[in-house]
Order: sequence, then structure tokens, then C-alpha cells
Amino acid sequence: MTRHSLSKSRIAAYEQCSRKLWLATHRPDLSQEHAGARARFASGHAVGDEACRQSPGGVMVEAVPNLSAAVRTTADLLAEGHDAPIYEATFVHDGVLVRCDILEPRSDGTWHMAEVKNSTAAKAEHVRDLATQLWVARGAGVPISSAAIRHLDRDFRLPEDGDLTGLFTDSDQTNDIAPIVAERGALVQHIRTMLAGEEPDCATGTHCTKPYHCPFQAHCLSTQPAAAEWPVTILPHGGGDRLAALGHDDLTQVPPALLTNPTHRRIQHATLSGQPQHDVEGARAAIADWAYPRIWLDFETVSEGIPRWAGCRPWQQVPFQFSAHVEQAGGAMSHVEFLQMDGTDPRRACALALLDLPEKGAVIAWYASFEKSRIKELAKDFPDLAPGLLALADRVVDLLPVARDHWYHRDQRGSWSIKAVLPTIAPQMSYLSLEVKDGGQAQQAYWEAISPDTMPARRALLEQGLRLYCGRDTEAMMVVARALAGEEQGDRPISGLPSPD
Repeated sequence: MTRHSLSKSRIAAYEQCSRKLWLATHRPDLSQEHAGARARFASGHAVGDEACRQSPGGVMVEAVPNLSAAVRTTADLLAEGHDAPIYEATFVHDGVLVRCDILEPRSDGTWHMAEVKNSTAAKAEHVRDLATQLWVARGAGVPISSAAIRHLDRDFRLPEDGDLTGLFTDSDQTNDIAPIVAERGALVQHIRTMLAGEEPDCATGTHCTKPYHCPFQAHCLSTQPAAAEWPVTILPHGGGDRLAALGHDDLTQVPPALLTNPTHRRIQHATLSGQPQHDVEGARAAIADWAYPRIWLDFETVSEGIPRWAGCRPWQQVPFQFSAHVEQAGGAMSHVEFLQMDGTDPRRACALALLDLPEKGAVIAWYASFEKSRIKELAKDFPDLAPGLLALADRVVDLLPVARDHWYHRDQRGSWSIKAVLPTIAPQMSYLSLEVKDGGQAQQAYWEAISPDTMPARRALLEQGLRLYCGRDTEAMMVVARALAGEEQGDRPISGLPSPD
């Protein structure tokens, strides 16, 4: 049997899916990088570098010229009685190699192990990573007395630009991971047996994206029998998983008696009939009390693990843009927008722009808890503006449940996102013609635009793309609402947006 070398990341891949590790070992050519993977890795590296800076006086173990040299360097440091932090300490035990983010010396000659993570809590997959490292380090003879996930402190607020003192907190796992550590040796042998065999036959499912996006999804899908045109997996809230466990894969063939959830029954009925489920009167009643002027509002935000601006928390959603269509009772329409792209903190300017919106009328959003939370956060960040902002937040109403309760077209395929609903109502309003097509691209466009390396012409193109995209979101809400209420789309024209062409 070939003895395959293993590492923390390879064991983690196995624990997500055995087929993922087998393919990474035997067929890495089938891997397809997921969009955003590089940005995620870069963010993680930045957090790791900052964690080292906050454990000062240490030595970085470089993998030069290779990892074997890193193992020797670590062994030499320990043999010499090194009594300062060691970054990327590298150990091998039973053919498993790990590089530990930070080892910190204790006064009794033992070491504290910290696994640094770019999150605000210790997650299950993080704990398993730490267990692997602890098993290897102790197996290599290192006296580790404590082990923790060192993650971002969710209560940290940047006191001033660049002052990151206190960014991290340790979640001690020493005792909790003992059972996992004890089973690592048997797990490693099981993994090697699997790798020596044929490619595992693992069905695709939610594990393909959790906890990490698998780069072999396209390959795995290509080896499966052709999926049903309307698979049970389109049912939301776990309904598809339940039916799949019962042996069903085609929603059109599921006995109606098995669908106990009213929403699932609506989805199946619309799928079978090909006709949308539309409760006009219910939709009209749901929005009838929304006072004019109606303000259709959508934010675009960015977030980072390491806060960029004073007063921000790790992974805080910072609004840098909003679009607001203001609709009067008589049908008159105006478009108000905010976009700050100079790289400075956009929050106060955004808050002030929000306060310029009408002081009366319903504020309508799609999944309104997001917009309401952003407004309340701005109120907390700027107490002098809080009264007006909180009054605005109190007027926020949600269009999403109106659509969810009163409309379904089978082409939504179980989703009520605005981008799933809009094409079923106004297919001509495609996002595909826009430079920025979704929220992820909006974040990427913002980071690129504020970079000093971005040329003016490119920055102008990104700015136009962001304005068109955010404006399309609020325009889409109005179109959907009119359709839900049974109005003809031409009754009240929507104006205020430039053409994307």
C-alpha cells in the first residue's frame, strides 16, 4: 500500500468529503477554483500576519528550501531552549505534517498552541483542525499544555485607524478536543486505506459547499446520472433533503401527501402546472397600508475581518452605497443615490444622505432586516444622527414575504431572491447586461475602485457599474410589487435611472 503523505488541510478535506481528498491526491487536474477563493485566502493571510504581530518577539519558520527544512528548523529551535513565540512551527508525526500558526512559551517549559482563524467564533471545522495539529505536535514530542482557536473578537472596535490591539481572543479547546485528538491516529490510517483504493462514490449534496466550496463539484456532477428537471432539492427549508432521504429525487413524482408544508405544496403545484401561483388580492392587502411617499431602498456593503476604519468591528457590514427610488402617491418618481469611492470611511456620509430622504412614508426593502440593521448600526455609530436614523428604521417594511406568500413561478426553482423572482415577472430586466451583476461583484468592484493602483478610466467604469446595479435592485422591487398587485407595468413609468447601454 502506498503511504500517502497527509497534512492538516488534507485531513480537513477528507472530513468534508472523502472523494474531495481522493481527487485532490489522484486527479488535481480536475480542480476548478471557486470565484472569490483568492480573496478569501488573502484575507486569511492578512489575519494570520496580524496575529503574529500581536504575539511579538517570535521567530518565523520559513519553508525554505522546503518543508523538510522547516521541520528541522523547528526541531533546532526547541532543542536550543527557544523561549519566544514560534510562528509556523512545523512538525511531522506518523507521516502527517502540520504548520502551527503560533506557539507561545509558558513559564513551566510547555507551550500554548494557537490556531488563528479569520472569523468571530470557533467553528466545528476549526476545532478539528486544532485537534490534528495538537495530535501531531504531541506525537512529535512537544509539550503542549493548552490549545485554543485564536479568532477575531466580535466586540472589538477599531479605536483609531491602524490600532488593532485587542483584535483577537482565544477560545480554549484543550479539554474539549481531547476525544478528537485520541481518534486522530485511527482516522489517519482509515484515510490512507481510502486513498489506496478506487475513487469513492459520494453523492453531491450540501457538503459540497460547507464548510468550504469544493473545487471538484463539476467533476462529481458529470459522473452522476442526469438529474431530474425539477429535483426535490429545490424545496426550501430542508424539504428536499427530507424527501431525498426517503428515496425521492423528482419533485413532479412526489405523492402530494408527503408534502406537509404549504409552501412546498405551492411549489409542486406551480411546477406541475407551469402556471404561476399568484394571489393578487392577498398581495394588494399586504401592501395597502404602505404609506406614501414610498421609498424603495437597497444598500451595498463591504466587510473585512480586519477593520479598516475607526469604530468598525470585524466583519461589520459597512454601507458604501444605496439606491432609493421615491414614489409619490400620484405616481411621480425620483431617484436618490449615494456612493462614496474615495477609500475613506463612508458611514457618516451615508447616514447623512439617508437623512435627506423624506421624513414620512414607508421604506421598502427586500429582506428588510438587512437594511434595517444597517440603519440601526449607523445610528449606534453616530449618536448625534440617531433620532432621524432610528425613525427611518422604524418605517422599514419588507417586500420579500409579500412575494413569498403571494407569488411563485416554477422558474424560481425554490428561491425568492429578487434575482430569482424578477425574471419570472419582467424577463427583459436582466442583470446580465450590467458590468456589476450581483452583491459579490459589487464588493469586488468597490475594493478595486478604491485601490490607488486603479486607473481613472477603470474607476469610472466601476462607478457606473455600481450605480446601475444598485439602481436596478430598487427598480426591480417596484416592478415586482406592481406585478404582485396586478398592475400593468406601463401604468406608472419608472424614471431616474440611466440606461446600461
